[in-house]
Amino acid sequence: MTDIPGTNIPGVLLAGGLARRMGGGDKPMRKIAGRTILQRVIDRLAPQCSGLILNANGDPARFAAFGLQVVADDVPGFPGPLAGILAALDWVAAHRPDAKWVLSAAGDCPFLPRDLVTRLEEARRAQNAEFAVASSGGQSHPVIGLWRVALREELRHALVVEDLRKIDRWTARYPLATVTWPAEPLDPFFNANTVEDISEAERLAALDGG
Repeated sequence: MTDIPGTNIPGVLLAGGLARRMGGGDKPMRKIAGRTILQRVIDRLAPQCSGLILNANGDPARFAAFGLQVVADDVPGFPGPLAGILAALDWVAAHRPDAKWVLSAAGDCPFLPRDLVTRLEEARRAQNAEFAVASSGGQSHPVIGLWRVALREELRHALVVEDLRKIDRWTARYPLATVTWPAEPLDPFFNANTVEDISEAERLAALDGG
């Protein structure tokens, strides 16, 4: 359960991509310093969220060891992370009707900040925003953010009817809070997209305490 006072925010780990730059397969299952990327993401977010689910397509049994509910995309054709966010919003609406917001995070970001939910939620409230997303090093990370469950039908329309794919094109329609973290000495939103990134992640893991 979350240790953040006054919040009830479940999290979704987005692992529905095709990992083309990694040569296929599940990026979050690659290991860094002896632990899978996915386990590192879980370890960072579990203390911050009131439960976690995993968005992934294909056979969910391959993630059984992590003990998470696996939710596949609602929209066919691998349309990208917005489909994973929609699937999470639908699942939370059905199974966690008490929750009004959902945190999303990429399943290939092993060094996520330990104050991610706190700072996003504080900024969203302070700015009365519909969403809050993370940024670092002058770059926004729209896949990492807070999403209002009540907007899921609007998101479905954007995906299915408008064929909208880019997260920032959708969030631009609403009040948005952006929260910035320092990128030095380690960018907490570093993501492992390529085989070379795995080598860099090994080095960063030492800076991050393993």
